Amino acid sequence: MRGSKADIPVLFSPSEGTIRSIEWGGMIADIGTFQQESDPTAVFRGLPNDRCPVPHWGYIVQGQVRFQFADREEVYHAGDLFYVPPGHIPMISANTEWVEFSPAQLYEQTREVMARNIAIIKQQCKLR
Repeated sequence: MRGSKADIPVLFSPSEGTIRSIEWGGMIADIGTFQQESDPTAVFRGLPNDRCPVPHWGYIVQGQVRFQFADREEVYHAGDLFYVPPGHIPMISANTEWVEFSPAQLYEQTREVMARNIAIIKQQCKLR
């Protein structure tokens, strides 16, 4: 299978950037492009330990992503290939783009919780 960035549907598009996502062969392929810094901590509430329970394999195209764990932080820069185990929160720097792959079934379950949290956050913003 093959697909260009333009072929992959937008999953989330917060004000900070865009995440495009597609399922291929039991894996989810994501391309994230963020112009502004993003702290998505609130999106992971309700997941185990309020952190992402999905492992990811990927590549940082440009910029930087910090993955915060309960006991440490790992920082990946442009040109880095990475594996991130479960139990993290990504902190995305401005002007960052990455490609990552994740097991589809676990990712889908996690995405359901994230989507509910995003809807709550959007509703709270409207009430302000």
